[in-house]
Amino acid sequence: MTSDTASRTAHLRDARRAPGWAVRAAHLIPLLVLPSGLWRIALVAGLPIGSPVDPGPGESVYIVSLSLVSEGLALLSLGLVRPWGEVFPGWLPLVGGRRVPPPFAVTVATTGAVALTLIWAYAAWGLPANGNDLNFTPAGFALLLACYAPLLLWGPLLLALAWSYHRRHSPTR
Repeated sequence: MTSDTASRTAHLRDARRAPGWAVRAAHLIPLLVLPSGLWRIALVAGLPIGSPVDPGPGESVYIVSLSLVSEGLALLSLGLVRPWGEVFPGWLPLVGGRRVPPPFAVTVATTGAVALTLIWAYAAWGLPANGNDLNFTPAGFALLLACYAPLLLWGPLLLALAWSYHRRHSPTR
C-alpha cells in the first residue's frame, strides 16, 4: 500500500460519522429537487400540466439538461455525509484519488447554499399571487407551486450540511 493510500485510508477510518439529522437532510435534498425536475420533464413531454408554454427543440434540450444537472447537484449533497465525498474521484486529473480538503468542501457547499437560497427566495418573491399573470390554469399554477416550493429548503439544508461537515472535520473538535 502506498503512503498516499495509507493516509487516505487512515483519514477515512478516523473521520467522525455524520450525525443522523445530517444524513437524513442529505437524503432529503434530492427528493426536494425531484418534483421540479419532473414538472419540467412533463412540460417538455407535452403533458397537460396547465402551462401555456410549448418549448421548441432547443428549449426542450435546455429544460431537460437543467433538470438533470439540478438533480445531479442535489445528489452531491450526499458527499458531505458519506466517505466517497472525502476523496476526489480517481478519474479527475491532478487531484484524482486525493483527499478533499475540508475548507474546499465547506466553501463550495456554503457558496452553493447561499446562491440557492438567494435564487429561490428571489423567485418566490417575484411570483405572482395567482397563475393568471402567467396564463396558467388554476390547477396548473397550484401544481407549479407544489413542485417548486420544496426548492426553498435546498439552500438552508445544504448550509446546515456544510456546517455539520465543517464541525466534523475541524481539527479543534
